[in-house]
Amino acid sequence: MKYLWQLSDEDYSKFLNQAFDGIPDNFNGRLLEIPIGTGVLSLPVYQNLPDADIISMDYSDKMLNAARNNAKNQRLNNITFLQGDVGNLPFDSEYFDIVLSINGFHVFTDKQAAYNETHRVLKYGGTFCGCMYVKGKNKWLDYFVKHFCERFNYFTPPYETIESLNELLCKIYSRVKITNIKSFAGFVCQK
Repeated sequence: MKYLWQLSDEDYSKFLNQAFDGIPDNFNGRLLEIPIGTGVLSLPVYQNLPDADIISMDYSDKMLNAARNNAKNQRLNNITFLQGDVGNLPFDSEYFDIVLSINGFHVFTDKQAAYNETHRVLKYGGTFCGCMYVKGKNKWLDYFVKHFCERFNYFTPPYETIESLNELLCKIYSRVKITNIKSFAGFVCQK
């Protein structure tokens, strides 16, 4: 990832920090992560949250199986893995204290449904956080996304810019903080 996205070691460390910035130390509430992918980024964070109730979802069974195996290898026992669609989440409204999306929104096909559903299941006062690709920060990476990531259905347009993401999130959430590392935006929003 560091090579493809042209992230130095320092940039990569900043990227991870911005991605998980909305999760407080010793968090012990309910957290939804969507999508989990293989869990390679989030599972190490969950090592430090033994009292949290974590539900990790993904549309892909293949990704979920990889994440389950990774969690088992790391002896994580407080995570429930579910297959599901971000556009139709099977949870009551205001169920989660935190909704986390690491590199999800540039993949989701129905982005508006994803924003609506992640907002719906988040408690008032809760935190929506994570990161996503944003266009317009690096022409080579924008080209790579368009001609490789889209071609193989890894990413789905349209994509946000830093400005459009800020505008969109400010319409939905009461407080919004956006950070930027190269072609990635980190966000922490309060409902």
